[in-house]
Amino acid sequence: MRGEQFISSLRDGRSIWLEGKQLADASTHPAFKGALGNIRQLFNMLDDPEQQETVGFKPDGAERYAHSSFLVPYTPQQLAKRSRSFAAWSSHTYGMMSRLSDYARSLVTGWYAARQELGRWDPHFADKITTYYREARDRDLFLTTAIIDPQIDRSSSLDDQRIAERFLHVVRENSEGIVVRGAKMIATGAPYTHDFIISSFLQFETRHQKHAHVLIVPANAKGLHIVCRESFADSRERDHPLSSRYDEMDAVLFFDDVLVPWERVLLYGDADKVLKLRSNRTANGLAFHQNVVRFVAKLEFVTGVACAVAESIGVNGFLHIQEKLGELLTQIDVIKALITASEAGAMPDAAGVLVPNLQYIETARNLGTTYYPRAVEVLQQIGAGGFVQTPSGIEDFYGPISEFMHLYFEGAAVSAEKKVELFKLAWDLIGSPLGARHLLYERFYAGDPVRGLANYYNGADKTELTGAIWKLLQENATGKVPTI
Repeated sequence: MRGEQFISSLRDGRSIWLEGKQLADASTHPAFKGALGNIRQLFNMLDDPEQQETVGFKPDGAERYAHSSFLVPYTPQQLAKRSRSFAAWSSHTYGMMSRLSDYARSLVTGWYAARQELGRWDPHFADKITTYYREARDRDLFLTTAIIDPQIDRSSSLDDQRIAERFLHVVRENSEGIVVRGAKMIATGAPYTHDFIISSFLQFETRHQKHAHVLIVPANAKGLHIVCRESFADSRERDHPLSSRYDEMDAVLFFDDVLVPWERVLLYGDADKVLKLRSNRTANGLAFHQNVVRFVAKLEFVTGVACAVAESIGVNGFLHIQEKLGELLTQIDVIKALITASEAGAMPDAAGVLVPNLQYIETARNLGTTYYPRAVEVLQQIGAGGFVQTPSGIEDFYGPISEFMHLYFEGAAVSAEKKVELFKLAWDLIGSPLGARHLLYERFYAGDPVRGLANYYNGADKTELTGAIWKLLQENATGKVPTI
């Protein structure tokens, strides 16, 4: 099955660094065991007759299913099929693994779907993205993005040479391709991706042509080093049910004169073209759609944990607790409604591709930056001191003090052992290193939330809103006030 093929494919000589050591084989390392186990199961869904139709589709002329993130939607049914596939994978991991490749795959699919429009800027783009899209789809390639530049001195710009030299840039080109040097962050899922989609959030100017590029770089490219953060994985599954299974790992990429073949150089040297590609409605609509579908699964999970904690200690009948839990349920409904609105309001692009309404998707992404921190805060308030009284390990229930454990940790509606397991699960969400990482991720994965809202304002048409105000004032000034 392709899950096992995926694990085997990672033994390709890639350079991964963790705790100061270069790893010989990421596929067997304890830091990645939980994440890879989940990905194996997800990939195997495509070979399971009972699940493959939910998560996949058969491309024209193909014998095997491909994941529906590669499906180009021309009808509402096809758009709904993409949504169901995202929901199936997200539900399997409770929304705790955010970069399961379906986001980056959707980005590639969007570029492929809009290839004729984008090809007007570069005569080679359409052929390059078509070839790569088919390769990624048919080979089940795991993809992730690395589009952030390293935090060195945010008060400086590319006009500062010490910054320009460390941001990823082209140092030379030859008949084979371009050679790049510098760093990129934050590559989630980097140790087990096949390819990186490389771009930048920078607002390029014409003189920054060495930094203006969109590339696809193999994880085992010569000169590429994947430098992992500290692992949050924990082998004690009953005590750390999330950390043991869902640490998808983040990394910084060092490019030490990496050759990128011309066929993997989607754009290069033209800042305006790179900026236009980054803002393409088709690609962003298909990719960001996955973001918000995945987010629903995460909100549902946190809300489920909060409700279970409230019931376990008998506070679910208190009005102020019901208010907080009702707030979490409302969060879920709001994001679900925005997804429904984005799909119902989908509009075809120039090629007839049905693109979810970005207005509603961006609203959901903006709300998510405050919804998730609030959900964690509510869970903290409900469990309160119970989180820090939880014993160090489930093993205490089987030791000399077992009698006391069952007596003093008992819950209102569950046994002592189940209550402790529940509180350990909740602590993994709100107090563990993995939980802290997820809080940070949901605040910033879509970029600076302040800039996100400001961009939404700047891009919105406010004339209808303000026009009504000026009309009312004009009517009032001229005495044309409606009468009953």
